[in-house]
Amino acid sequence: MRRVLLRLLFVFALPTLLFVSWWLASDNSTDVFWPPLRTILKTFPEVWTGERLKDDVLPSMLRLTGGYALAAVAGVALGTVIGSYRRVRAVCEPVLEFLRAVPPPVLVPVIMLFAGIGDTMKVAVIASGCVWPILLNTVEGVRAVDPVMTETARSYGIKGPSRITHLVLRSASPQIFAGLRQALSIGIILMVISEMFAASNGIGFTVVQFQRSFAIPGMWTGILVLGLLGFLLSVVFHLVERRALAWYHGLRAAARRSP
Repeated sequence: MRRVLLRLLFVFALPTLLFVSWWLASDNSTDVFWPPLRTILKTFPEVWTGERLKDDVLPSMLRLTGGYALAAVAGVALGTVIGSYRRVRAVCEPVLEFLRAVPPPVLVPVIMLFAGIGDTMKVAVIASGCVWPILLNTVEGVRAVDPVMTETARSYGIKGPSRITHLVLRSASPQIFAGLRQALSIGIILMVISEMFAASNGIGFTVVQFQRSFAIPGMWTGILVLGLLGFLLSVVFHLVERRALAWYHGLRAAARRSP
């Protein structure tokens, strides 16, 4: 029980400190662009009603899910192939280094030319940015598979899909999840950016509309929604990661306990 309380204290100490600091720093503010926190919190339930959640938050979440899932599938599949074959890696590496150096927001106008201004464009923008950390981490994870385990699998005749599933992906899964975690934050950023271009709904669209109409407290509530959304997605991802990598965390814990 004491350990749980200490963990909760560590989790909520910094957010509480930041919240109190924000409240005190903005309490007497008369700047229209920096309203008091109490005004923002009072505006929050007025803005983010059930209808607003359905019309703006839900479409944003669907776009983020679609782009993120597409990037995960493509990144893991391509990363497994590139990491498994040295010649393929030698051919693809210069191109990958060039493409990953291009900031994804720069590609928004280009993607709009080919995909239009609908949801397809927004999903493509999210996927184009999320794929790189997943792909590169998968490549490195596949390259780092223990050669002894590879030879053992070959000796026992484990090859094809069974080798990929039970050896390669399992061994590379810690780095794959590291790439997935990085891609999640990138996906949220690109979701907002894509919705600022020729959109009619979404959290990014709503924040821009509040800013253009000088509804500054409403704009700040949108920023809070994005922060809360990022926090909730991080918690969900952490739970999934802990479950999927239970074997890995168990090995690390056992290694720490051993003399």
